[in-house]
Amino acid sequence: MSTVAILNFVNQTECVSLKSQFNIPILSCNQIQDKGLSSSVSFMIEEVKSFKCDYVMLFLSNLHYEFCEGGLNRMVEIAEQSGKDFVYFDLKRKDNEGNEEVWTLCDYQLGSLRDDFDFGEIVFIRKDALLKANIEDGLKFAAFYSLRLQCCNFDGESSSVFHSIEVLYTVSEPDNRTSGEKQFDYVAPNAREKQIEMERVHTFNLKRIGAFLSPVKNKNCQIDDAKGVNTMKACGNTMSVVIPVKNRAKTIKDAVMSAANQKGVDYNIIVVDNYSNDGTSEILNELTKTVKNLVVLQPEQDNLQIGGCWMYAVNSEHCGDYAVQLDSDDVYSGDDTLLKVKQCFESTGAKMVIGTYDLTDFDLNPIPPGIIAHKEWTDDNGANNALRINGLGAPRAFVRDVLRENPLPNVSYGEDYAAGLRFSRDFAIGRIYDVLYHCRRWGGNSDSSLSPAKLKKNNEYKDSLRTNEVRERMKISK
Repeated sequence: MSTVAILNFVNQTECVSLKSQFNIPILSCNQIQDKGLSSSVSFMIEEVKSFKCDYVMLFLSNLHYEFCEGGLNRMVEIAEQSGKDFVYFDLKRKDNEGNEEVWTLCDYQLGSLRDDFDFGEIVFIRKDALLKANIEDGLKFAAFYSLRLQCCNFDGESSSVFHSIEVLYTVSEPDNRTSGEKQFDYVAPNAREKQIEMERVHTFNLKRIGAFLSPVKNKNCQIDDAKGVNTMKACGNTMSVVIPVKNRAKTIKDAVMSAANQKGVDYNIIVVDNYSNDGTSEILNELTKTVKNLVVLQPEQDNLQIGGCWMYAVNSEHCGDYAVQLDSDDVYSGDDTLLKVKQCFESTGAKMVIGTYDLTDFDLNPIPPGIIAHKEWTDDNGANNALRINGLGAPRAFVRDVLRENPLPNVSYGEDYAAGLRFSRDFAIGRIYDVLYHCRRWGGNSDSSLSPAKLKKNNEYKDSLRTNEVRERMKISK
């Protein structure tokens, strides 16, 4: 059996306990004194050089660990049999009331570049791979991120990563917040320094794997009229607010009226009613009597999701030169949202514009963390940053003809992120840091609280988008 060095920088007591429980060769890095995981990675690499071990077993958090019978031995066996450089395992999480839940982790992909990728609480790293890592000195937050990016490599379809679906350990999880409450931790006021450091490490990695994009300058949009999507008669409006909706009787009127109050631009409002059956359709019918620039469409197909409904609106004769997003349970923050978006398009030449939003409750009272500005984005590195962050901001707006040529996928999660990745590859993206949009969190909201299974599905989908995008960018760099 392979020899394992157990390294636990955040909980030395747990490490000592494991040494006494299991009859396998274990070496302990006992010279490290409360350095914390990230700041100890470089020190760890130096220490491991003197260890006669095959793998390093690394604990990622200061939690209590319980192994099933023979669990640790089985982990070592799995790591050894996999022959991979980086191995992680599914687990159980136990909440404060003692309730246990199996936590099925995502498979690691080429595009699993987000810095919050969940490996569980224990990883095995092959000693040889660990010693090859080139960790920047002085990292306070991003050392493990840098380490795992360098250990998790892909050569064609071959990967240096192995994800075991065997559940071999349980951790006590003190954080009982919902997925929606955890979603915006990275924008907390004290996270700015961390974001800058993560960005630097991420950019270094993109250059290492050949997926880094130089700053995208404003490019003229070349539209292929032969495809026939841009030859229809223009609707005469400069802008169109696009609202896909299905069963939002509680919120659709608020959304439409916030759009109906816009000033300073010629525009219309296109609502795509995706076969609502809760009274939404009747509310929209009443609104058409008083909101004169409201157009309500219903697709011929009944299998469209949000992205498909968006493209149904954009490809229609009603769509203006610019299409601006508004979700059916959110509202614009003021009557100048469209004007600011239009001005950004005209002053920058961008093909996509992204605004800033804040989080509110149903009654529009601010809730933590407040403003989501995505200021980690920069004009020089935004296209690369988009591969690390799980969202780009709101509202999103597009030059209609460019979006017709680069359509949103027909999905109801991540369709806007897919567009952001695609647009950032070839076109400049404009940013507005004024709050243009109130994102309401309430019980009927689709992402206010996600089950682990749904969260896993969403994360894997965005990882797949990044995987495809990384491959496209690798082609550009060759």
